[in-house]
Amino acid sequence: MNQTRSLLPEYAHRFQCIGSACEDTCCQGWQVPVDEATYQRYQNLPDGPLRARIVENLEPKPAEEAASNPAIFAIIRMTAENRCPLLTADRLCGIQSAYGHELLSYTCATYPRVRHTGSGSAITALTLSCPEAARLVLLAPNLLETGTTPDRVAEPATQYAGGTAYLSHALLECADDIRTTVIRTATNHLYPLWQRLFLLNVFAKRLDGIATGESDRTPADFLADFNATAAQGSLRLAMDALPGDDLAQMDAVLRLAGLMLHRSNVGPRFQECINAFTNGIGNAPDATLRSLAAQARSAHQLYFAPFFRHHPRILENYLVNTVLRLNFPFGSAKNPDEKGRTITQRFVILAAQFALIRGLLIGVAGHHGERFSADHVVHTVQSASKHFEHHPEFGKQILGLLAELKLDTSSGLTILLREPVHAAGSNPRGPSSQRAASGHYPNSVHPVS
Repeated sequence: MNQTRSLLPEYAHRFQCIGSACEDTCCQGWQVPVDEATYQRYQNLPDGPLRARIVENLEPKPAEEAASNPAIFAIIRMTAENRCPLLTADRLCGIQSAYGHELLSYTCATYPRVRHTGSGSAITALTLSCPEAARLVLLAPNLLETGTTPDRVAEPATQYAGGTAYLSHALLECADDIRTTVIRTATNHLYPLWQRLFLLNVFAKRLDGIATGESDRTPADFLADFNATAAQGSLRLAMDALPGDDLAQMDAVLRLAGLMLHRSNVGPRFQECINAFTNGIGNAPDATLRSLAAQARSAHQLYFAPFFRHHPRILENYLVNTVLRLNFPFGSAKNPDEKGRTITQRFVILAAQFALIRGLLIGVAGHHGERFSADHVVHTVQSASKHFEHHPEFGKQILGLLAELKLDTSSGLTILLREPVHAAGSNPRGPSSQRAASGHYPNSVHPVS
């Protein structure tokens, strides 16, 4: 097989923290893990007020749990305001201010970078829960500049349950070519974004067939055929004819937005995002799925679509970064849940995150109208990413929800992904004719029959 150079975007290495000038802080709203090596270094710090504050706020994990994952050997106990107790008055890290970057834990030293190894070339992406990272990614005119800049911080010496255990040796040997095909598909301008995702769904299913032995095709032959077919652009008309269901899509977006509300802290920035979203889709005491879907279609046509026609790279950049952040189709070797997931299940998680962000942005566009801007996009993506992406159960919740809604199939994913510009049709699942359970939706959205 002819080897193609893997895309190694270096944008993650260009990131620079803006410190106290940031409109949010990465030291609030979640759990901060400390790896074993850093934990031991903290124990050996010279006596003093800062060492005492560090040590008293370190909470070691149970011995068995820490032994199985030394990267999360302990956590920093948050304050009552859910802030890191080592944050200074000017919102800087007390450890870094006193001892320098070298004494930070791996998580703190690398955030918002996400690094994947073990499936071809090392890949580093950014998590967009950081406002500056979100700006860097979303607003980049050319995100995929390539390079081989090394990581600044070495990974702790840790053995993880491999996310690639499901994949065959033959697929792993082609990891760079597979990743390049994924990125090429995600940036193929012959197709609108939702169709690029549809093609990635087909890609995932075919790779599953090769991985399980159901297909006797070689990875090289499959990749060559897939790239050649996608490059022709001839599949667009067939995908345009696929049926949609705006009511089912709205129900799914609302339920996705409602995930983790009772398992994750709802910060003020995310609350602003939810309030704008629900207002923009016409939330009211008498709202129904049909009325919400109709308002979302209007917001899409009047404000969302015109804005992104003038800024076509923003959502493409989001998709590319999400592919790299999730290390699709290989998964994260640091997440034990990935070990048993199929490639198609990994795609479902990727597709749901894209559909959720797009759905939120449609509502936010409806709320702001002609004032909708790149700043609103960055705010929405960042606050939603901080709320959802760092929760260890988010992937499980997505798979469970879409299976419940029967949207984890090819036809279901088409409904979830396609642009909501069609007239509302019949909905065989009937969510518009039933009173929705309030626990499935954001707190301020309660569609009724």
